[in-house]
Amino acid sequence: MLFDKRVTAIGAAALLALGIVAYLRTGSVEPAAADAPMQQAALNPASGGANLDLTETQMASITVEAVAERSFPQEKEAYGSIDYDEDRAVQIFTPYQGRIIEAIPKLGDEVQKGQVMFTIESPDLIQAESTLIAAAGVLDLTSRALRRARELYAKEALAQKDLEQAVSDQQTAEAALKAARDAVRVFGKTDEDMDRMIAQRRVDRELIVPSPISGRVTARNAQPGLFVQPGSPPAPYTVADLSTLWMIANVNELDSSLFHVGQQVAVTVLAFPGRIFPGKISRLATGIDPNIHRLLVRSEIADPQHELRPGMFANFKINTGDPVAAVAAPLEGVIREPDGTQTVWVTTDKRHFTQRVVEIGLENDGYRQIVNGLKPGELIATKKALLLDNMLNGVGSAS
Repeated sequence: MLFDKRVTAIGAAALLALGIVAYLRTGSVEPAAADAPMQQAALNPASGGANLDLTETQMASITVEAVAERSFPQEKEAYGSIDYDEDRAVQIFTPYQGRIIEAIPKLGDEVQKGQVMFTIESPDLIQAESTLIAAAGVLDLTSRALRRARELYAKEALAQKDLEQAVSDQQTAEAALKAARDAVRVFGKTDEDMDRMIAQRRVDRELIVPSPISGRVTARNAQPGLFVQPGSPPAPYTVADLSTLWMIANVNELDSSLFHVGQQVAVTVLAFPGRIFPGKISRLATGIDPNIHRLLVRSEIADPQHELRPGMFANFKINTGDPVAAVAAPLEGVIREPDGTQTVWVTTDKRHFTQRVVEIGLENDGYRQIVNGLKPGELIATKKALLLDNMLNGVGSAS
């Protein structure tokens, strides 16, 4: 009886093992029906890849397209940021020391060339104007004295040497007044301003500091009461002409020989998807950055509508050669395998698929250049081609 029980147990264990093997092979412990959907994977000795046979239901999820030749531009891409054109940005300092009376434009305001930025009370200006008023008074006095001397000399009531002295005094006063006017003119005062000061015998305490260019106020440190000196940082105002901006980028050291001053670039920014801002390379760094082994490239970008803003993340593309005509496959049809190889699934009847290793090249507008492995007109899986890899590896199935 014990022996019979052992035989029975061994038989049951054998039947269980056979059931497990059948489940692993078919996904069910029951025999596959004769009309079950066909999905087979096998190595293809001819191509070195694998074959897959799909059912009509599985094929509904896969898109098949014929590959054809496309033109691939030879271009390089670099990433960087938008910045002010420092050649078109001006720090506005006072030409003479003094205390700010009024600061007019605010940060971000648009200003025109010659527009008043701020005014200061300058001791140097007050001194120059005081000298001007005094010189005008002396000239008036010597001019009247000369007229009297000429009248007396005509009546032989004055010696000739006294007349000559009066002429000399008047000429000296005239020269002094001219020098005084030139000194005040340096401060930006007009002849009308000086005539008014002389007539009213009153100095104009405000020294006007205008903007030398048209642009936007990008920095403002001017405040009423602040004492400022020529060239002493920070500048009361900074104005930048934003009609042209810089795009600063670093390119790979290996590509540094492909870039030259004057090359046209196409710049894009995240804030304006699909928009291209044309520009050109204006400067290349004299050396490679030893820390990151990259070359700094500066491009000038025209922005007449002031749409770009300094600090924006941007990238540029630049053509480095003539376009290349080659077989092209949609990006989703080319699969990167775990070992680093690139593969596609090729078919002739849209049901039987063969995995094939290809060599890829350039990328453009959603297509990948196929350097080797495909010929024009061959059919490949594109949409959801990755599902074929998953089916091959047992990860999932097309649905």
